[in-house]
Amino acid sequence: MIKLSDHFSYRRLLRFTLPSIIMMIFTSIYGVVDGFFVSNFVGKTPFAAVNFIMPFLMILGTLGFMFGTGGSALVSKTMGEGEHEKANQLFSMIVYISIACGIVLSVFGILFIRPIASLLGAKGELLENCVLYGRIILIALTAFMLQMEFQSFFVAAEKPGLGLIATIASGVTNMVLDALFIAVFKWGLVGAAAATGLSQVVGGAIPLIYFFRPNSSLLRLGKMKFDGKALFKTCTNGSSELMSNVSMSLVSMLYNIQLMKYAGEDGVAAYGVLMYVNLVFLAVFIGYAIGTAPVIGYHYGADNHTELKSLLRKSFVIIGAFSVCMLALSISLAQPLSGMFVSYDKGLYDMTVRGFYIYSFSFLFAGVAIFGSSFFTALNNGLISALMSFLRTLVFQIAAVMLLPLVWELDGIWISIVVAEFMACVVTLILLALNKKRYQY
Repeated sequence: MIKLSDHFSYRRLLRFTLPSIIMMIFTSIYGVVDGFFVSNFVGKTPFAAVNFIMPFLMILGTLGFMFGTGGSALVSKTMGEGEHEKANQLFSMIVYISIACGIVLSVFGILFIRPIASLLGAKGELLENCVLYGRIILIALTAFMLQMEFQSFFVAAEKPGLGLIATIASGVTNMVLDALFIAVFKWGLVGAAAATGLSQVVGGAIPLIYFFRPNSSLLRLGKMKFDGKALFKTCTNGSSELMSNVSMSLVSMLYNIQLMKYAGEDGVAAYGVLMYVNLVFLAVFIGYAIGTAPVIGYHYGADNHTELKSLLRKSFVIIGAFSVCMLALSISLAQPLSGMFVSYDKGLYDMTVRGFYIYSFSFLFAGVAIFGSSFFTALNNGLISALMSFLRTLVFQIAAVMLLPLVWELDGIWISIVVAEFMACVVTLILLALNKKRYQY
């Protein structure tokens, strides 16, 4: 078994992070399956509605990412310092507080989803579909937050394989229920939402049960001692992931507004296809970042600077290889993937393929910024990590998506993500260079 305290060669690093990578890819793929069934069996407007309201739903669920990434960094550092009992108390506190937050946010979302969808520009049938889908999904919000949170904690507990099993169980549940509820029972959008919600309950409940019972991992849920300072540190550590996900959702809303202006409902549907593929490809970088963060946090806590340097160097080589492969894969799959979702509409298909070709180049730069932000989170420097995420997912993208369409119209919207990711990559490299002496990596 690979331990956090081990020396990591390229092979060992890939073996340890592979479950997290597959876990994130699988999480993204079952979202893609959801979109496939809605687009092909329910219709273009319901498909647009799912993509229109999803950014708001993701904003509410991002606390799970914050508690997971920020909490696992703190817990890993605490274990690296040799304080295992304290690490378990912190772990328990973070999980219990996230459950309480999930319940509150779920109620809030159900009550206010209609005015929010209306404010974003949804009208008529699109608005009704947004409200219907969103309210069903929000019932399972707490479970979704736990599912996201435990992805990081399974790695910190030295059990990334179990995290993968829980994610696969959740994904298979969603795929099977999508086929059953939508294609067989003809429940339409209600069936899609119910399938997703039930799958999230599976993904959140399996880890909860595992950590509550006696287990062979480094972590177990038990009695907690409230530690306000540790909770604040968790939130600041994970603020970059919170910022990243909230910003991405806000930017997606802005993209939808711009697309409605330049291309109407078809533009939102085309963007939805790109977002599904984007989720799967970025899942590789996010999974790798989740997998390496506890290792980085552990060696930082143990003052093993030699291993920190090694981890950073190897990570950039691996991410570079991933980036080139994704660009090539994205370009080669543009037509078949677009056809899988929107082949029934020639104009929409052509728009999606063109957007795909342009958007593909963003994958060359995205991995560096995603890993860089996670690297500083693992070093327990939430401020720098949040700054990087803020610039990447909010400032650069908003500026690009507002300005570039003025010159290139619809193409400017697709180009904007490439420009934003390039700028974020440059900033990441600068911040890593500026902090090299401080952290001795």
